[in-house]
Amino acid sequence: MHGTTSAEAVAHAPAPTGPGTPLAQFFIPAAASLQERRPRTLKHGDTFAVFDHNGDALSGPGSPEGLYHRDTRYLSHLYLTIAGQRPMLLSSTLRDDNATLTCDLTNPDLFDAEGRLVLEHDLLHLRRSRFLWNGTCHERIAIRNFDDRSRRVRIDIAFAADFADLFEVRGTQRARRGTRQRPEMTADQVKLAYLGLDGQRRQTTLRFDPAPQELTADHAGFVFDLAPREVRTMVLEIACDGASERPVRPAFLRAMRDARRALRSSASRATAIITSNDIFNEAVRRSVSDLYMLVTDTPEGPYPYAGIPWFSTVFGRDALITALETLWLDPAIARGVLLHLAANQATEFDPEADAEPGKILHEVRHGEMAELREVPFRRYYGSVDSTPLFIMLAGAYLERTGDLVTLRRLWPNIEAALGWIENHGDHDGDGFVEYGRQTAEGLINQGWKDSHDSVFHADGTLARGPIALAEVQAYAYGAWRAAADVARALGHPERAARFDRRAEALRAAFDAAFFDAALGTYVLALDGEKRPCRVRSSNAGHALLTGIALPERATAVTSTLMGPTLFCGWGVRTIASSEARYNPMSYHNGSVWPHDNALIAAGLARYGFKREAARIFEGLFAASTYIDLRRLPELFCGFARQQTRGPTFYPVACMPQAWAAAAPLYMLQACLGLGFDPERLHVTFDEPTLPDFLSEVTLRDIRLDGGAVDVALRRSGGKVVVDVLDRRGPLRVLTTS
Repeated sequence: MHGTTSAEAVAHAPAPTGPGTPLAQFFIPAAASLQERRPRTLKHGDTFAVFDHNGDALSGPGSPEGLYHRDTRYLSHLYLTIAGQRPMLLSSTLRDDNATLTCDLTNPDLFDAEGRLVLEHDLLHLRRSRFLWNGTCHERIAIRNFDDRSRRVRIDIAFAADFADLFEVRGTQRARRGTRQRPEMTADQVKLAYLGLDGQRRQTTLRFDPAPQELTADHAGFVFDLAPREVRTMVLEIACDGASERPVRPAFLRAMRDARRALRSSASRATAIITSNDIFNEAVRRSVSDLYMLVTDTPEGPYPYAGIPWFSTVFGRDALITALETLWLDPAIARGVLLHLAANQATEFDPEADAEPGKILHEVRHGEMAELREVPFRRYYGSVDSTPLFIMLAGAYLERTGDLVTLRRLWPNIEAALGWIENHGDHDGDGFVEYGRQTAEGLINQGWKDSHDSVFHADGTLARGPIALAEVQAYAYGAWRAAADVARALGHPERAARFDRRAEALRAAFDAAFFDAALGTYVLALDGEKRPCRVRSSNAGHALLTGIALPERATAVTSTLMGPTLFCGWGVRTIASSEARYNPMSYHNGSVWPHDNALIAAGLARYGFKREAARIFEGLFAASTYIDLRRLPELFCGFARQQTRGPTFYPVACMPQAWAAAAPLYMLQACLGLGFDPERLHVTFDEPTLPDFLSEVTLRDIRLDGGAVDVALRRSGGKVVVDVLDRRGPLRVLTTS
């Protein structure tokens, strides 16, 4: 999406060419599977890194590995060897809080030039400990000799910096590039630099302690004499656009302390979740850790970047949905997202950026290609759904917190966003929100399913715009309802009444134009000629999420979503297996997206289909048990679930991805029926249900207006019983069944 939207509309492979066939945009080449490479990811602020399981970054065609800062790869190659040989992997682990990557390695059998064995395997142990902090990658390498005799050990580290723009790494070809600068070296330091066509100088500084015996522009060589059981350490610092003036070793320790403290501080805001299922507890810990690793501090507050490796930046749609999924857990994230997007709301027309007054941001990029407008994403507004989702989140935030101070601050932005929905978002004045790019460089499809071929008719013909997507009308309905609630809370009853009328009119028009009795669900979209795209898709589940679906339609829509052509056992597919463009290995035409399923589950729960919501929850949890680190990816393939087999992975899915990480948290809220009444200081559980894999859930430190409660929910017969374990402040816990 994006990337996905992930967020962008990308096709992950070039589209076939031919008369009338649009080219895939900004595609991500699938030359190498990320699943096969088992990447290890780190992130802090605007810097992220992708390493292999040994802790190396191996350059080569299609490799995403390296150290990135503000959409440029500052380190493209890092390769450690022992006596010229690659060490053997023992283990590769991330701390539970994602603060540190630790790789344990050992030597292979080592031979001399005549082929004689000079060192048996497993006698040397290397531990690589690495983390990111303030634009710098810090690494400590400890080498221990477990032999019964002294050993001379040679360690070599090869490195390179290609300063490739992220879109180059993703596969975009460039006619011209900037110039590499002459390397600068001292006894313990190398500076590699690049002068871009945008006039910016980008620099990578590598510092070593101790100083290597050999140091060139692409290699550092060390020789250690190790007595039996002796340990020696070396420290490496790789800084993007600068380096600390402090000695490397103290800087490592200080930065490690600060990095861990920062993660603990931000994660401490979240409600703690403990359940009867130890594996699910691991999955939840990973979800929360991934979420807070992706959260980046902005001047307006915490903001979750979309995902690694392709989308580690501000995306509007992704952050809005992530904030909605985690609103019950940590409303500070929603506040930060709302304020940051408000600060970057479009105020004027800019066709190259698909910007119109009142529109909410889609994507921000800082790399050379964006600065030169070689890609349109420097500050890009080409998403049709970010604007209504912004208003929806504002209303949900008010309902969760009662924070009228923030809502008063946001009210002008909400009014501007409503103006966009009413005017620029409705191209033909029919009451529906449509999209159509303003230049040939903009994204072809501007909903969350933004691949070039994701919107089509029953016969597979691609729809031509302006296109009105089903879920976007649902978001617009949710936006009008949310705006009405906010207006009432701020003392604008007449505006609230008008917004409610707009919502009801849209609901009636949506039912008439989008519901298809023969399909048993809502159509995917209306094309530019108002012809329905009669395709069964997951988009219809979002109509349940916001309440635009008439109650009498809910049973049919639920039945279709949970039928065998859409529900594959792991989750709901993006489109049904009966459709013309179905491909379970595609990005948007048959795959399973965790965030999509979380929103559908919340919609099912809204209409009383808690058991169906729990089935989706169980499917995604079962999928996570087969995945490295229990980490749900951006998406996986939509093949049918079979006993004794795990899901089929999508080759270039981002992991971690913010809205995928948050999906289990939102599904848990949906099943528990957890809600808030800040005016009465109530925490509510509406007909709570537990999926089969959970018999008990304990939630600690659910916060509301300065108070907090701890609760336990336990299955008892056919019901779920809620016990209040502790209460701080005047909060009350209410349960309906």
